[in-house]
Amino acid sequence: MARSFGEPDNRAGRAEFRERRQSRIPFPEIAPMFTGIVQAVATVSVLVDKPGLRSFTLAFPSGFCDGLEIGASVSVDGVCLTVTELVGDAAANFDVMQQSLALTTLATLKVGSRINVERAARDGAEIGGHPLSGHVDFQATLASVRTPENNHVMRIAVPPRWMRYVFAKGYIAINGASLTVSDADRGEGWFEVWLIPETLRMTTFADKAPGDALNIEIERSTQVMVDTVRDAVDERLGALLPALTELLRERGVDVDALLQREP
Repeated sequence: MARSFGEPDNRAGRAEFRERRQSRIPFPEIAPMFTGIVQAVATVSVLVDKPGLRSFTLAFPSGFCDGLEIGASVSVDGVCLTVTELVGDAAANFDVMQQSLALTTLATLKVGSRINVERAARDGAEIGGHPLSGHVDFQATLASVRTPENNHVMRIAVPPRWMRYVFAKGYIAINGASLTVSDADRGEGWFEVWLIPETLRMTTFADKAPGDALNIEIERSTQVMVDTVRDAVDERLGALLPALTELLRERGVDVDALLQREP
């Protein structure tokens, strides 16, 4: 069954890929672990704390576990976890290390919590969203929700250091779902995504309320390009950068605000 998320445009993505190739803009060749298309919503059925980790038993919809094996990777709200044990035909156990619990929202899960899940991509699988590693970069906060007719708009507050990687029309992963940023404000530190009814049906986003934490994975090629440009500027300006910064301040230019402006 095709799952239309509406936001990513595959044709546009292919055109962008060709343009990057032709213009030789650097970006990493990433073998996707996941595609960012949520396949199901699972439920936490058992939760056990052990020394140094927490074990979860997740119950999946019928058919999700077909062919699933111990050692397989599953994206759980955007976090890549490894199957440690199969429990019947529709459940599996996962262990989560303290580091992952500290970085992600998995520490807040309780028995009965619902989460987005996706099995690891097979070789040659169609990338309906964008390539994801399952390595969460940070937690963001759902700042507000608007509900225009047949739409669901989430405004998400982002820590300042990560906003440099968020661009309108760019990809981003939220709780394991590949979405397109509709608008972003670096000065205020937020971005928005618009969700269609199919996205809400196939994910847990309809359950989220302002104040809830979300797992965010930055789109890797964007991160590489931004960091490459910043490093190149630092290398070229070198010792001149402090002097240039001081000159701008003397002329009344707010350097911090200037760096946060949309390109």
